[in-house]
Amino acid sequence: MNDEEIGMVTAKDWTVDVHIGETDGRTYAEARLQINETTQLSGYGEARLNPADEDIPEIGDEVAVARALTDLGHRVLLAAAADIRAVTDAPVHLRR
Repeated sequence: MNDEEIGMVTAKDWTVDVHIGETDGRTYAEARLQINETTQLSGYGEARLNPADEDIPEIGDEVAVARALTDLGHRVLLAAAADIRAVTDAPVHLRR
């Protein structure tokens, strides 16, 4: 009996680890996705404080993390396009 016959749902969990740091007045973030034992993708983001703005560290963290996650999402989409191209040997057009 297979999963479809007994109505089971197949699920996967992907975990994203986000690392945040600060150097030279800039907040940076790296979002890492471990897809399987051999494939890991990372996205990067950075935020800078405008000298005219109040320094609220949490906002810098949010901006840097949002940019890292956006970059990671784009890299996952590019990886999917490369995989599709490898299977179909045809141009791939994936939209965001």
